[in-house]
Amino acid sequence: MIFSKKHFISLKDMTAEEILYVLSTADTMKYVLNQKNKKAPHLQGKSVFLVFEQKSTRSKLSYELAAQYLSANVVDLTASGWFNEYLTLVETGRVIDQMGGDFIILRHGMAGSAKLLSENVNASVINAGDGYNENPSQALVELMTIKNEKGGFDGLKVAIIGDLTNSRVTLSNIWGLMKLGAKVSVAGPPTLLHPHLDEFGVDVFFDPLEAVCDADVIMALRTRKEEDYGNKLPSLDEYKSIFKIDEETLKYAKKDAIIMHPGSIKRGIEISSKLIESKRCMVEDQISNGVAVRMALLYLLSLNVEEIK
Repeated sequence: MIFSKKHFISLKDMTAEEILYVLSTADTMKYVLNQKNKKAPHLQGKSVFLVFEQKSTRSKLSYELAAQYLSANVVDLTASGWFNEYLTLVETGRVIDQMGGDFIILRHGMAGSAKLLSENVNASVINAGDGYNENPSQALVELMTIKNEKGGFDGLKVAIIGDLTNSRVTLSNIWGLMKLGAKVSVAGPPTLLHPHLDEFGVDVFFDPLEAVCDADVIMALRTRKEEDYGNKLPSLDEYKSIFKIDEETLKYAKKDAIIMHPGSIKRGIEISSKLIESKRCMVEDQISNGVAVRMALLYLLSLNVEEIK
């Protein structure tokens, strides 16, 4: 099998072949999603534990639905909060092991948390976001959307615009896109640029119009609350005056360029409302692809666990 991992932690550690295999499997899973009875027996008898130390709505729901559509038992530890109050991360994982958990889907504020957990538990660990490090499954959602819309990655130019420092999906997207043959450019406020991006082979700009020049895909990133930035950003009004993706921005990209966003979007700040409602905005496709990608990951990991046993 091309994809032979027990855990899913990072796109940095995956080959182009492995990434494409997951995307192909996700396309198959969309067949299940298009049925009236959205049920497949692949994870029947398996238990999936959701451990989201950080708040999430769409991502957690996407994982939960993916597990349910594959007939797994889903246990959400997020609401109880007991793992935060009483146990360390590793202790939580070991308790889940003792309860017979097969999968742990983890979102945690500490970079490297998913890798740490995977080294200390028997269950398969899926990284749903570790600090500001990576969010590899969300990047797979973006990659699937691009592949379905553009047909492939060779020769594509992808521009990523916004708060690069605080976006964990940025690094995952960069690893995945470059492994698959795309060219990546980024632009953001100087105080919010991720350090060392140029060392990865990424073209770094301060002017978003330079970054989106001849781009096939434009990815806008989430902004935080204005007060969270302190002295790193004068105001969101200044941010949107420069970095908002709008009709003027699109004039510099290719005529068939698509617009993406990991969600949730701040309308009029990250992307103009008019573009969000346009056919060029792929956010709705990303949402449906999100469930398919997570179904594919759970299914492929379950096959590998059975082989290991």
